[in-house]
Amino acid sequence: MATASDYDARRASDVDTQEPSALREIAPALPGSSTAIVDDDPNDMHFFELPGADLSGEELSVTVIPQRADEFTCSSCFLVQHRSRLRRSSLGLPICADCA
Repeated sequence: MATASDYDARRASDVDTQEPSALREIAPALPGSSTAIVDDDPNDMHFFELPGADLSGEELSVTVIPQRADEFTCSSCFLVQHRSRLRRSSLGLPICADCA
């Protein structure tokens, strides 16, 4: 008859089953168990300026073209698309073929 197994019990790893004296013998040969600490702070950004790249006096001039009669704005990606790419969502909102 098979004995019942306790699946919630802690499993014994290879380290637990080895003799402690054997571990002490090979411990000097093992690489250090210290973890590498990476000092990357996402808020610590290094800014640099390119020579002659002062754009503070520049103004952006863009010509805005109004939406045409054969175009629609996708309610998912908010890009203006041609009517041939129009699909409808389950809510009835206009969605482009890429987002459908």
